[in-house]
Amino acid sequence: MSLRPSGEAAGAPALPDSIVDHPLWRRAPPALRPYVQLARLDRPIGWWLLLLPCWESSALASASLREAPNLWHLALFFVGAVAMRGAGSTYNDYVDRDIDAKVERTRSRPLASGRVTPRAALGFIVAQCLVGLAVLLSFNGLTIALGLLSPLIVLVYPFAKRFTSWPQAILGFAFAYGALLGWTARADALGAPALFLYAAAILWTIGFDTIYALQDIRDDVVIGVGSTARLFGARVKLAVGALYAGSIACAALAALLAGGGAFAFLGVAAYAAHLAWQIAQVDEDIAPVTALRLFRANRDAGLLLFAGFLVQSLAFLF
Repeated sequence: MSLRPSGEAAGAPALPDSIVDHPLWRRAPPALRPYVQLARLDRPIGWWLLLLPCWESSALASASLREAPNLWHLALFFVGAVAMRGAGSTYNDYVDRDIDAKVERTRSRPLASGRVTPRAALGFIVAQCLVGLAVLLSFNGLTIALGLLSPLIVLVYPFAKRFTSWPQAILGFAFAYGALLGWTARADALGAPALFLYAAAILWTIGFDTIYALQDIRDDVVIGVGSTARLFGARVKLAVGALYAGSIACAALAALLAGGGAFAFLGVAAYAAHLAWQIAQVDEDIAPVTALRLFRANRDAGLLLFAGFLVQSLAFLF
């Protein structure tokens, strides 16, 4: 596969929601910069949000088994999340290249702007998927079987906004899927705590992606695509609050069914406090820069929940 973009790579612009001083962006050769953007390597929040349900579930399973956390699994999930987030984002940009060209925030993306050809993007998707497959094959049979089903959700997502106001829900089923894989990789069985944690992550994803979609609501109206941000309208604070409340309740039930423990519930409480802080700032007319800041803050919300489960798994050892 040739990585030569179909445009002047040296003039590749930093995208509006990227971290412009990210080392991978600053140090990448000009010819590779469009691919850094396609894989969202200059926007690490995406792979964090894909990774955290994996880590949370793995740590909670370890706590339930009263065993130390499996650091090898955590490392594998990190590699897999970065690779599959990149593949999913590239696929999304491939499908949406014509729509992206009409939206102010996305019109400079590599495919929408013509800096990468569709054929090169497809090759890049395959390369990233092969990395993800290598990671998946490192786990047990149940995890491999479940993991092979997840691309079916990813394939549907880019088209969802064309026929439903709930594309964030489709994204939720995809992004939260690691809550199942982290548990099965550790326990070699699919238990009720994993299902509740999956539900918690789905509701969390719908909530934070609704906040993210508030940046594009005017353009979405013009081009006629759906989103929960448009659907909720003036009730967006109440709706996101309800989604986050459901996520907190499901996370608490997952912790309880996994055996509980003070640190696990402390993690849930810290997660709840962070989500409440977000809700206090959400409204229909939120500034795009604030919406992006709150969306990115969800890395910390997920890390707080993971930290509680991780410390609980360690606490059972003493």
